[in-house]
Amino acid sequence: MNQENIRNFCIIAHIDHGKSTLADRFLELTGTIQKRDMKKQILDTMELEQERGITIKLQPARMEWNGHVLNLIDTPGHVDFSYEVSRSLSAVEGAILVVDASQGIEAQTLTTLTMAIDQGLAIIPVINKIDLPHAEPEKVTREIVDLLGIKEEEIILASGKTGEGVKEVLDAVVDNIPAPTGNVDGNPRALIFDSFFDSYKGVITYIRVFDGNFKKGEKIKMMAAGSEGEAIDIGYLKPDFVSRENLETGEIGYIVTGLKNISEARVGDTITSPTSPAKEPLPGYKKVMPFVFTGLFTTSGEDFQILRDALSKLQLSDSALVYEPENSVSLGFGFRCGFLGLLHMEIVKERLEREFGLNLIITTPSVSYEIEKTSGEAFLIKSPADMPDRAEIREICEPWLKLEVVTPKDYLGKIMEITQKKRGVMKNISYLEENTALITFEAPLSTIVTDYYDDLKSVSSGYASMSYEMIGFRASDLIKLDILISGEPADTLSTIIHRDEAHTQGQKIVTKLKELIPKQNFKITLQAAIGGKIVAREDISPFRKDVTAKLYGGDITRKRKLLEKQKKGKQKMKNIGRVAIPSDVFVKLLKK
Repeated sequence: MNQENIRNFCIIAHIDHGKSTLADRFLELTGTIQKRDMKKQILDTMELEQERGITIKLQPARMEWNGHVLNLIDTPGHVDFSYEVSRSLSAVEGAILVVDASQGIEAQTLTTLTMAIDQGLAIIPVINKIDLPHAEPEKVTREIVDLLGIKEEEIILASGKTGEGVKEVLDAVVDNIPAPTGNVDGNPRALIFDSFFDSYKGVITYIRVFDGNFKKGEKIKMMAAGSEGEAIDIGYLKPDFVSRENLETGEIGYIVTGLKNISEARVGDTITSPTSPAKEPLPGYKKVMPFVFTGLFTTSGEDFQILRDALSKLQLSDSALVYEPENSVSLGFGFRCGFLGLLHMEIVKERLEREFGLNLIITTPSVSYEIEKTSGEAFLIKSPADMPDRAEIREICEPWLKLEVVTPKDYLGKIMEITQKKRGVMKNISYLEENTALITFEAPLSTIVTDYYDDLKSVSSGYASMSYEMIGFRASDLIKLDILISGEPADTLSTIIHRDEAHTQGQKIVTKLKELIPKQNFKITLQAAIGGKIVAREDISPFRKDVTAKLYGGDITRKRKLLEKQKKGKQKMKNIGRVAIPSDVFVKLLKK
């Protein structure tokens, strides 16, 4: 295969801007998929992706157009899956920037576009959904011209639904995206940009060949892991697996490695030949930093090992997921898991339940904190349970992020108000277009990851969008808020919170728990505490049996005697009884 005839590209866009539908038209127009076999969002292969209408996993597909081979990588659009996008960008030479004609440029579009430009990719701007009745292509065109500094005629108007303009997009890919420039005669070198585990075939890697070529049946070596395997099968995706004898320089395809240990072929590793190894590995990817941590526990202790195996298999295809064992007094053995955001957390939980048949309990999300002790020792904690005694702490630092919000200017006031309530600090306002503002904030991560996105959509009638990136740790007046149930600490409900918010948040939690925990035969006391100080309290009254119902006649002393006996019984029960918290309480509390 001549490199001059290869084009490698991906599609980048905000969530729900129609990139998967546009990819469907590419596959249909190039004859890669026959019309009778077409279905909506064919590259969204997971059941969860089809249900939610979002792309979760990147997916490669090979097409042919006007004598050229086009290798497309369809990418997610949500901010929580930006790591999937960054991996795609490293495997291609160009990107199609898709912008919805009715919504315009949104926050995640800007973030991903910046990543693509930093990598030196050729950008093809496309305005999609021009067939919608409320589409405003002229307005969006002005936004893109101002953003990229290009001419209006360079922007392609298209509709993934009707197919209008799709041919022009494919022609632009051939004309404007450069061909690969690898060393055809060099030692073989390929980047693993995705991989997954197959029960029968072992680890299957998706690769981009940068130098040399790989042949079926030859030995292969992972340069970072040091593991060796064999190219049992090799080929490309159309989008189904198509086996062939070799993959050459510049091509994108797959290798079935036969490796059974998932840690032996990690995403970002470089594959080479053990007999003629490459001198140095490809750059790979920077290690991803999880933002949100939560505990995952099974409802049955017998499923703990299944959960361990499931997480290890899922981590192979989702490198942004990290986990470590955790033990909870209330919930038993489980894992402390790190995610890129709440949607990422929700998707992982659903995949574990669907693909591995697990029934899971998820605890309240938290973020990592940097603790400096009075002794000078500094370390990170991922759970409130790891927080040392207050007397030993000199300073607590929490992660802060740079938050970019794109919104119609009519909603500026409300967005500033909700962000300031989250301890956000406004840094800058600029205008992408006369009625569209880009606001830059700095805010603590812990206040943004929970319900800020929902609040933002609510106050802006769904028009505002956001993206964020970490900017480091900053010192703050933080304390640990404990929740006591009948005097016993519920470790899974503990949180680290700003001192000013402790009373409000504590009252919210105990009030919600009062609704969720069922009544017992004795009184249950719910308390929120900072150290030994109680900041909020609620009581759940006991069931009350009418012990005097069987009385007839006699004086009041008989009634008092029975009531006193009942009172003593309830006091005894309170001393020895334990509160059983239903597993769904944690999930309902999380959803507020």
